[in-house]
Amino acid sequence: MVSTQILVGTIGGAWAFLVVFLVLEASYHRRTLKQIPIRIHVNGTRGKTSVVRLINAGLRAGGYRVVAKTTGSFAAFTGPDGIDYPIHRPDHPNIIEQMRVIWRMRRFDPEIAVIECMALQPTYQSLTERMMVKSTHGVITNARADHLDVMGPGPRDVALALAGSTPFGARLYTAERRYLDVFEDACADRGSELCAVGETEVAAIDDAMLAPFDYAEHAENVALALKVCEDLGVDRAAALAGMQALPPEVGATRILDVPFFGRSLVFVNAFAANDPESTEMIWKKVVASHGAGRDKIAVVNCRFDRPQRSQQLADVAAQWTPAEHYILIGSGTMHFANRAVKRGLSPNAMTIAEGLASSEIFETIVEHCRGDGLIVGMCNVHGGGVELARYFANRAAKVEEL
Repeated sequence: MVSTQILVGTIGGAWAFLVVFLVLEASYHRRTLKQIPIRIHVNGTRGKTSVVRLINAGLRAGGYRVVAKTTGSFAAFTGPDGIDYPIHRPDHPNIIEQMRVIWRMRRFDPEIAVIECMALQPTYQSLTERMMVKSTHGVITNARADHLDVMGPGPRDVALALAGSTPFGARLYTAERRYLDVFEDACADRGSELCAVGETEVAAIDDAMLAPFDYAEHAENVALALKVCEDLGVDRAAALAGMQALPPEVGATRILDVPFFGRSLVFVNAFAANDPESTEMIWKKVVASHGAGRDKIAVVNCRFDRPQRSQQLADVAAQWTPAEHYILIGSGTMHFANRAVKRGLSPNAMTIAEGLASSEIFETIVEHCRGDGLIVGMCNVHGGGVELARYFANRAAKVEEL
């Protein structure tokens, strides 16, 4: 009886300690947020990391003391000096990371913090905004068919999930046009103002404005970032100049010219564009610009924990300008292979290169290029994509923007 009372008392004491700890942590976090006057929370399917980096660079060029956090190809904290510092993760990503990073940001006494949303689950996206960031300016880049296993089943459901990061009593910026009504409803519900980037604003970002970038940047991302910077009082020309000076991020889409014993291999790193719509846009563009006279090789980097992404890509790949060969790397490659065969791709046009080192994958690619080749990496960055892109980059004689 006594031991039971001791156990109950111990459990009760532990719960009381936990409650007190959480209350104190929440209080400390609220005080921390008040010390960062402007907080910009960036969400969306594609382009989140790019838009965070663009806004950060534009605001810094306008004289603001700004810090940022990205979670794209590799998580990083950007200090007021513009230098990126990798974020160490001892385990799998967890949204609690956002609170820890915000506490770190406060130590730099910033005027503005730009934070990329790292949550996928709709509930966590909303929780991150309501409890952790409490943004003064929200950004949703776009809503496309990705992570449908979590946010689906369809693209409109993705928009509904992303709308959970709509701020309260603030401004929400978006370049999405198909599901604009979803964000209009979310803003009306939360008392926020919707600031949509229209086709005219995107069209105003012409080739001359994109040419100075050292990597392939999308006009839509630039237009969205410029709108945020201008609304915060930064001169448009100054903000654009700051953005154009940005070095490429890891995973940026670039075209590499790799000479190989008298042959020309063009490698396009599109691993980060892992939704079908974005991948198709890149595939069509590079086939039109670099595909003539070259064998076209699609390198599909699969992940066993992202089976739906592989299947989505397989569903549409058969409708594109066909590749001469599809080389499947990474893990869980049969998810792509089985679906692709059902959609009409020949099994003879696919090679399973699962588990091979980058050097072996390179040799496999060369074997399927009868002459000059156009090689496009797609589907996933992690699990082999970064390593293969690095292998090609270290052998490139010339680098072009997309």
